[in-house]
Amino acid sequence: MSEDEGLDYASSGVDIDLEGASVGALVGALSRSVRKSGTHGAPVDLPGGFGGLVEFGDNLLALATDGVGSKLQIASKLNAWHGVGIDCMAMNVNDLLCVGAEPIAFVDYIATPKPEPEVHAALGASLAEACTRARVTLAGGETASLPGIVTELDMSGTALGWLPKGEAITGENLQDGDVLIGLPSSGIHSNGFSLVRKGIEVSGANINEAAPFSAEHSSRIIERFSEGEITLGEVLLNPTRIYCDPLVDLIKACRSNEGPCGISDLHAIAHITGGGLSNLLRLHDSLGYHISNPMSPQPEFTWVQQTGGISEREMYRTFNMGVGMMVATPASTSQAVLNWLNGRLKGCQIVGEVVDNGHKVTHINPEIVFEHY
Repeated sequence: MSEDEGLDYASSGVDIDLEGASVGALVGALSRSVRKSGTHGAPVDLPGGFGGLVEFGDNLLALATDGVGSKLQIASKLNAWHGVGIDCMAMNVNDLLCVGAEPIAFVDYIATPKPEPEVHAALGASLAEACTRARVTLAGGETASLPGIVTELDMSGTALGWLPKGEAITGENLQDGDVLIGLPSSGIHSNGFSLVRKGIEVSGANINEAAPFSAEHSSRIIERFSEGEITLGEVLLNPTRIYCDPLVDLIKACRSNEGPCGISDLHAIAHITGGGLSNLLRLHDSLGYHISNPMSPQPEFTWVQQTGGISEREMYRTFNMGVGMMVATPASTSQAVLNWLNGRLKGCQIVGEVVDNGHKVTHINPEIVFEHY
C-alpha cells in the first residue's frame, strides 16, 4: 500500500473475501446431520446463517457461537476488561434474535497463555453483567491455559435460545416495499478492530489520552472506567449493545397479538456485524435493499475514517456505522413498530426499504454498493 492510498480491512490483516471463501470451503466439507427429520436435534434449513436451528419436540433450539476478536488487544493494553464479557455475549445473542429465538443460556471459552486471577475475576464480573442484560443463565464454560499456542487472551462463547416450531423469522416473507427500521449501535461494537488498531498505529494516537473528538452521541452513553476526560480507549471499548431488550419483548408481544403487529409481519431481522451493510444480503436470495435514510454514525467512525483515509464504501463494509440491528416489516405496520421500539430504545429510525432490483445493497451514496456478503 502506498502512502497515497487509504487503509482498508485487508491491509490491516483481515481479508473479508478470503474469510468468506474459507467458510464456504469448511461448510462444503461438512456432511449432513446424522439426526433424521422429526427427531430431537435434526437440523432445520435456514437462510442467512445468523443462528443455527435444530428440532426439539414442539419447539426449536437455536445456537450461535462467536468471539470478541481483536478488541481484546485494546482491553489488554488498558487492563480494562469490564466490557468484554458483554461484547462476547452480545455477538452471540444478537445473532439468535435474528431467527426469532429467545436466548436462555450461555457458555464461555477463555484461552490464555497463563492464568491471571485478577483478569479472570474481571471477566467473570463482566459475564455476570452480560447475563443480566441478555436475561440468560451462564450454564458453564472452559478456561484453558495454552502457552505456545496462544500469546494473548482470547474469549468466545456459545448462546442457546428457543422458539416455538413454525415461528422462526427466516426472511422468506420479505417483499418489495418492506421498510427497514434501524436500531442504534453503542459504537464500534466488536467488529473491525484490526482496522481500528491499524488507524491508531498510523496516527500515533494514545488510547490512554482524551479522545481527539467529542464522544457525545444521542444513541449511547460511554461506560467509563477512568476519571477525567473521556479517553479514546474508553470510547473504543464501549460495550456492544445487547438487543434482547427490546427485541425479545417485541417478538413475544407480536406472537401473543399484543404488539404493534403480528409475528408474521416481522419479516426479517439482521445483525449488522462484520461485513457491515452486506449482512442484509443474508436475508433473502433475490431481493435487494436500499439505504435511503442512513443513521448518523458515532464520532469515532468519522475519526477512524479520517485517520486512515478510508473510503466510505470500506467503512460501510467493515463497520456498523451507527446501526446495530435492522428489522424489516411491511410499510403498513412500520410506523407502529418504530413507535414501539422507540418507546424502549431511543434513536430507532426508518433507514431504508426492501427493493426488487437485484440481489444487492445500495445506498444514498452511489459509491456504496454491495452485491455479495
